[in-house]
Amino acid sequence: MTNSMPKSKPAHRIKMRIRKGDTVQVINGKDKGKTGEVLRILPFENRVVVQGINLRTRHEKPTQEGESGRIVTEEASLHASNVMIYSVAKKVASRIQLVVEKDGTKKRRLKKTGELID
Repeated sequence: MTNSMPKSKPAHRIKMRIRKGDTVQVINGKDKGKTGEVLRILPFENRVVVQGINLRTRHEKPTQEGESGRIVTEEASLHASNVMIYSVAKKVASRIQLVVEKDGTKKRRLKKTGELID
């Protein structure tokens, strides 16, 4: 029996260093070692949705007469701690370091390679 009560939203937004469009590598779970692009971030839940990772299938009923039902495959979210930013050029996953430039702008840099992301 499923609980029909909606999930309560966490009180605060979590500051995330991973952003939409980043290439990440999964470091834990059934898709460990796979890489993909971040499609969406969920900062209140500290989760990310990655293209082609953590796929779930859902069976949909037909909505109109004459239409047939279908099976939809979509990405489910992963916890942000299970992914690391992936450097496509160096083929290595790394943590992120926030760096303040001389002009006062903040940049994200990979710790292992020193490569700037922004």
